[in-house]
Amino acid sequence: MRYKLGIDIGGTFTDLILIAESGETTIHKTLSTPEDPSVGFINGIRELSEMNDMPFEKLVQAIDTIVHGTTVATNALLTLRGATTALVTTKGFRDALEMRRGIREEQYNNHYRNVEPLAPRHLRYTVNERIDAEGKILQKLDEKELLLLVRKLKMSKVESVAICFMNSYKNAIHEKKALQYLRKNLPGIFITASYEVLPSIRFYERISTTTVSAYVGPIVANYFEKLQQKLREIKFTGVLLVMQSNGGVVSPEAVCKNPAVTVLSGPAAAPTAGAFYSKMLNYRNCITVDMGGTSFDAALVIDNQCITGTEGSINRYRIALPSLDIITIGAGGGSIGWINEGGLLQMGPQSAGALPGPVCYNRGGELPTCTDADLLLGYLNPTFFAGGKLKLDKKKAEKSIQEKLASPLGLSLLEAAAGMYRIINSNMAQGVRQISIERGYDPREFLFIVAGGAGSIHASEICKELEIPMFLVPNVSSIFCAAGMLLGDLKHDYIRSYYTSFQSMDKKKFLSLFKEMQEEGLTTLSGEGVNKNKVTYQPVIDMRYNGQYHEVQLSCNWDDILNLRFDNIFETFHHEHNRQFGYSLKEEGTEMEIINLRLRVTGHNEKPQFLSKNTRRISASDAIKEHRDVYIPELNKMKKVPVYDGDQPIWGETIQGPCVIEKITTCIFVSEGYTCKVDDWGSFLVHEKTHSPARLKQAKLSAHAN
Repeated sequence: MRYKLGIDIGGTFTDLILIAESGETTIHKTLSTPEDPSVGFINGIRELSEMNDMPFEKLVQAIDTIVHGTTVATNALLTLRGATTALVTTKGFRDALEMRRGIREEQYNNHYRNVEPLAPRHLRYTVNERIDAEGKILQKLDEKELLLLVRKLKMSKVESVAICFMNSYKNAIHEKKALQYLRKNLPGIFITASYEVLPSIRFYERISTTTVSAYVGPIVANYFEKLQQKLREIKFTGVLLVMQSNGGVVSPEAVCKNPAVTVLSGPAAAPTAGAFYSKMLNYRNCITVDMGGTSFDAALVIDNQCITGTEGSINRYRIALPSLDIITIGAGGGSIGWINEGGLLQMGPQSAGALPGPVCYNRGGELPTCTDADLLLGYLNPTFFAGGKLKLDKKKAEKSIQEKLASPLGLSLLEAAAGMYRIINSNMAQGVRQISIERGYDPREFLFIVAGGAGSIHASEICKELEIPMFLVPNVSSIFCAAGMLLGDLKHDYIRSYYTSFQSMDKKKFLSLFKEMQEEGLTTLSGEGVNKNKVTYQPVIDMRYNGQYHEVQLSCNWDDILNLRFDNIFETFHHEHNRQFGYSLKEEGTEMEIINLRLRVTGHNEKPQFLSKNTRRISASDAIKEHRDVYIPELNKMKKVPVYDGDQPIWGETIQGPCVIEKITTCIFVSEGYTCKVDDWGSFLVHEKTHSPARLKQAKLSAHAN
C-alpha cells in the first residue's frame, strides 16, 4: 500500500492527512513545536503510524509524496525575528525602502509612524551604477566597488543580502554581476537579487519583495535543511513538495531560491480544497474560512478558480509576488479576551498560541481565550478534546474569565463567556465582509465552506450576521489546509514588464515575451518530472485605461494570446473594470495600455481519492453520546441538547438543531434555527430550517445567471 501525506504546521496545531491509494484516509492533529517546527512534523508522522497500527519505518518507506505547508516565513515577518539583512542598491536610492510609495497608510493620523525597514539604514549600501528605463547602460558597474562592498558586509556581520538596482527588470546585467561576485566572496551568507525574485516594474514593490525574501531566506533555508536531514534519518525516499502562496506546490530547492513564495504557504491550501469541494457539489463559487488557533483566514473561489492578487503584505511589509487573495485576522481559538481603555470587552488579535495556550490546556496559560469561553459555553467536551488526548481544565478557565473579565466588567460568568463568543464571531464576520463585499461580491450567493478545528463552533453565528443561509463543514474540516495541499498542482508564476499602449504595441514582442515565459515554465516543470501534456497556461495582463493609476489584473484565454485576438481581451477588460469599479469607458473609446504580462504555468498531478463513499451506516439517534448544557445564542441561555458522535457513519442522516456534533478533531454547533444534513462522504451541510439545500442552490444559480 502506497500513501500521500499532507502536513500543515500552524501556530497551535500541526495538521496531518494520510491518504492510501485505496482512498482510506487518516486525519490527525498534534501540538506544534514553535521552537523547531520540524520536531512536530516528525512527531506527527510517528503518531500516524501508531494510529494505523503500522511500524514507523514501514509507514515512512510507503509514503510516496509529502506536501508541506509552513508558517516559518510568516512567523519570521510577524515577529520580526528574521536574519540581519543588508540591502545593496543604486546610488541615490538608499532610502527607497523607507520612503515606500510616498503615500501614508493613515493620512489623517498625526501619530502614524512608518514601519521599520527590514534592512536598517546603516546596512543599506549603494553602488555607482545606472540603467535607464529602456534598459541601456548609463553607468557601468565597477568591480572595485564590489570589492569594497564585500569588506563592509563582512565587518557588518550580516546574515543575508538583498540586491535591487534601478530598472534591472529591463536589463539585469549589473544585478547578475553583483550577485555572482558577492556569492563568490561571501560564502555562508544568503544573497538574492530582484531579477530572481520579482523582475517587474515599480521600484518600491520590487525592492520590498526582494528584501523580504532575503530577510526570511536564512531561516527558511535552515528549516528545510533540518527537515530534509531528519527525513533522511528516518529513511524517507519519496518526494517532498512545499505549498506556495499562489496555491501551487514546488520543490524545497525552489523555495530556498526565493523564500518569499512561502509567506502565505499554509492558508493558501484552503481555497484549493474549497474549489475541490464546491465543484463536487456542483457549485462554481465559494467562500472558504479557516479558524485555527491563532488566526482566521477567508478567501474567495470564483468559477472554481482561486482568486490571485499581487497586492499582498504581511505585517505592513509589501510582497508583490502572486498569492491567493486571503484576508487574515487575529481571531482563533487562542485569541485572548481583554478590556480596552474604554472599558469594553475585546477579543484578540493577540493569541496564547501553542505555548502556553488557552488556560484550560493547563500548560501555563493565565489569560482567558476563545477556547476557554467555548468550553464554558458547553461547545467543547473537557474529557474528549482531541479525542481525549488533551484534558481541559474547566475550573481554571472559569477562574480566569471571572477574575480577568467578568468581575471587572460587572458581568456574570456566563455573560462574560457569551460576550467573548459574540465579539469574536463579529470580528470574523467582518473578515468575511472584507474578502467579499469590499471586493464587489455578495456573500449570500456563495457556498460558505467552514474549516479549522474551531471554525464550525462559530459558523452558525457568523452566517447569521452575514445573512448566509447555509454552510458546509467538510469531512476533513479540521485539517482542511493539509487536505488542500494534496490537491495542489505544481505552479510557477512568471512576469515580464512591458509598458505600452495597445495602439503602439509591438505584436511580435508581445508574443515573444509570453513564449519566453512559456519555455521557462516548461523547462522548470520538466525538471520536476512533469510531462508537457499535463501542462496548462493561464496568461494575465495588467491593464488599465490611459491615465489611470491602478490597473486591473485581467485573466485571458491562452488561445486569444497566441492568435492575438485583442477584441476578446478588450471586451473582457471592459466587463471586469465595470464589475470592480462600477463603470467602463468602452463607449468613449478610451485607449488602453499594458503594464505587465504574466503567465502561470501549471503542471497537473494526480489527485488522491479521499472521498470514497462509505456503505456502512447507522441512524443519527444511535449516534447520540450524551445530552449536555450548551449556550444557545438565540435564547441567550444554556439548554440541554443532544451530542452526536460525528465520527460514526451517519451518512445521509438529517439532524435538527440545536445540537452538538463531536468529532475527534473538531466540533460542530448546530444552532436553534438550523438543520444539519450529513452527505454520503461524511460532510455536514448546515442550513436554516426555513430553507432546503435544493432551494438555496437554485437561488444561487439564478443569482449567478443574472
